[in-house]
Amino acid sequence: MSNAENGAGREKPRLQRYYEETARPKLRQDLGIENVMQLPTLEKIVINVGLGEAPKNPKLLDAVVAELGQITGQKAVVTKAKKAISNFALREGSPIGAAVTLRRERMWEFLDRLVNVAMPRIRDFRGVSTRSFDGRGNYTLGVKEQLIFPEINYDKVDKIHGMDITIVTSTNRDDLALALLRELGVPFRGETPVQVNAG
Repeated sequence: MSNAENGAGREKPRLQRYYEETARPKLRQDLGIENVMQLPTLEKIVINVGLGEAPKNPKLLDAVVAELGQITGQKAVVTKAKKAISNFALREGSPIGAAVTLRRERMWEFLDRLVNVAMPRIRDFRGVSTRSFDGRGNYTLGVKEQLIFPEINYDKVDKIHGMDITIVTSTNRDDLALALLRELGVPFRGETPVQVNAG
């Protein structure tokens, strides 16, 4: 693997620098955790789009895969049905959506853009819920339309669709994950978000 591929020599994403220089020391103090390795951090972000009509409309699925690539900078994989469901005329192995798993630099860059660019473009946005944790330190939020991402050209969109964004953290405790996301500037409802300024 070359230096360019593994990220050596490249400047770290703004949010990652902020986490390492500002958020991590603050979390250590606030949470009373001495061991830096036990502090919560991001592990990966999974973006998932489910499309009920995908088996009947392969062109729509191609468009979603292309849009996820534009939004994340990484090629999406097509998700397939694990079992047949006759009520939905769904066969096992039929394409039913698309997903992307982001790690390392792309994960930090995506969260930064999501919080600081995309979320403010949501109509009547008042913050995200603190109740969307899964009990194991992971947070999922639903986005109603892909148009909140500036990478998407409105005129070229065939169909407006939503997506689920799951932020997977290194902790299995929701309270620690919440503290981490707060420090990274995620705007929770009824709270003033932390201003992320990385030098």
